[in-house]
Amino acid sequence: MGLFVAQLLTGLANAAALFLVASGLSLIFGVTRIVNFAHGSLYMLGAYVGLTLMNHLPGHFGFWGSIVLAGLIVGLIGVVIEVCVLRPVYRAPELFQLVATFGVILVIQDLALMIWGAEDRLGPRAPGLRSVVRILGEPVPQYDLALIAITPFILFGLWWFIAKTRTGILVRAATQDREMVGALGVNQSWLFTGVFFLGSALAGLGGAIQLPKGGADLLMDLNIISAVFVVVVVGGMGSIPGAFIAAVLISVLNVFGVAYVPQSTLVLMYVVMAVVLMVKPYGLLGREEKAGEHGQVGEVERPIRPAGLVGRSLVVALLAVLALVPFFASTFMQVLITDIVIFCLFAASLQFILSSGGLVSFGHAVFFGGGAYVSALLVTYSETPMEVAFLLAPLGAGLLALGIGWFCIRLSGVYFAMLTLAFSQLVWSLVFQWGSVTGGDDGLVNIWPSEWLSGTTAYYYFTLALGVGGILVLRHIIHSPFGYTLRATRDSARQAEATGIDVKKVQWLAFALAGAMAGLAGGLFVFSKGSIFPNELEIAKSFDALIVVFLGGVKTLSGGVVGAVFLESVKDWLTRLEYWRLILGLLIIAVVIIAPEGIVGSLRKFGERVGLVKEQESMQ
Repeated sequence: MGLFVAQLLTGLANAAALFLVASGLSLIFGVTRIVNFAHGSLYMLGAYVGLTLMNHLPGHFGFWGSIVLAGLIVGLIGVVIEVCVLRPVYRAPELFQLVATFGVILVIQDLALMIWGAEDRLGPRAPGLRSVVRILGEPVPQYDLALIAITPFILFGLWWFIAKTRTGILVRAATQDREMVGALGVNQSWLFTGVFFLGSALAGLGGAIQLPKGGADLLMDLNIISAVFVVVVVGGMGSIPGAFIAAVLISVLNVFGVAYVPQSTLVLMYVVMAVVLMVKPYGLLGREEKAGEHGQVGEVERPIRPAGLVGRSLVVALLAVLALVPFFASTFMQVLITDIVIFCLFAASLQFILSSGGLVSFGHAVFFGGGAYVSALLVTYSETPMEVAFLLAPLGAGLLALGIGWFCIRLSGVYFAMLTLAFSQLVWSLVFQWGSVTGGDDGLVNIWPSEWLSGTTAYYYFTLALGVGGILVLRHIIHSPFGYTLRATRDSARQAEATGIDVKKVQWLAFALAGAMAGLAGGLFVFSKGSIFPNELEIAKSFDALIVVFLGGVKTLSGGVVGAVFLESVKDWLTRLEYWRLILGLLIIAVVIIAPEGIVGSLRKFGERVGLVKEQESMQ
């Protein structure tokens, strides 16, 4: 019994920092409707700033004062981010806001590396709270008990601010109807800035207050952000009490999971999120979300048309050059282009559901990796011929997408995206931990193509044919009646239903088709590399695809392909630089604000301006 109580108290103490960060994110989302992926970076800054202050301010006052000051300083940093990066994209589609905050993450990571170095830092012990208290014979740190006592006061303070103050009433009103608040004469810009300051300060407090339990390191932003999003989504986006309940639930379950079911620790919170969203689609205390446009800021989207003469001529010329590459380029160049074509197909499959269907998926890599593992498992355990194993890769990934999509399609917006993330993490955990079958972290190796494709040039042409063919098939489907129906479900689900379209069925089939195409890319990948590892299923892989779709141009049919070519081409050069994240982050932020049309959209506009491309023939 004593051990049970001690574990319960540990879970409640862990919930303190998690609740602080989650409540700040929930507050920001409730008012601004921005899903701030950089919130974990603010948590990390709170830890580093708090640690720096504690090293200069001694004693009880110095310790607790440093925590408060860290929160205030991080709040001011949040104001800078809000004014310089987010304010220009408040009316942009949520994908742009997500990408902008992802750029902020990269910038803050390298700035923190410049200022504090790469070494992990241990947090100081809290003055007067350095010993333990025995409860039913089990030791419980005094600092844990202090955190448990502090958390309800923070919750009460937030409730009082929102429920009893004039500013809080305006905040609540903005969460319900921002346009009405603006019509009443309230300066929304200052309201949003104030809310962002408070939310950022809470994240900074969370980072500083956990220092005696964890310290500070450069990975803590990414380590916390997944748990924070799970808490916010489970509690209900915009609900502070929901965030508190979810933080306690997730923290306590994680502690008991580590103790009694260690294998579950990687995915336990995602299991909880998936179950909650399937039962209550908008979280425990959340309300239905009004899904925004999942496209691109700027001009109204043009009707799609088949490519004009200029566009087709450029594609034919490019394919001709690619076909001649083995005659004048090195083996390394063939391998590089093979990798680029595979990634282009993967990105195009994501753009298909994102641009045409308005479905933002955070877990699309599960189908890429899933297709690769289908082929690898068949070759490893049943000695299936390469040709058969390859054909089953898109089939297996498509069936996986049908299963996952059946649960996810019922939701929309952020809830849809987070549920795809939950299922992606579940599959990744299964692959990572089922080492006896999947090889675990060691992966599966010696997955090579048949003899007739064993040469670099032969496999280059094989990849070129199937990769380009898959991209053209997706493009053809977009111009088919099914593609136009899918776009109708994106633009107005209610009007589409009124015309007799089964919206959810169309989206489900599109989701499965995109998964199958990602699986085709995965099949090409595994036989190209001869191996597959769990990292191909990770969140980072999904976000790579989102980034390239954005860079290329969300509202263009070729944006994913062009973005993938651009990023894969510069990746090798860029990652050799010491502060490459800073450069990439600034580039992403600049594109969001200055050139939201992306590479393709910007080139199209330039061509129209100088007369190279007629508007009615411009390639989407």
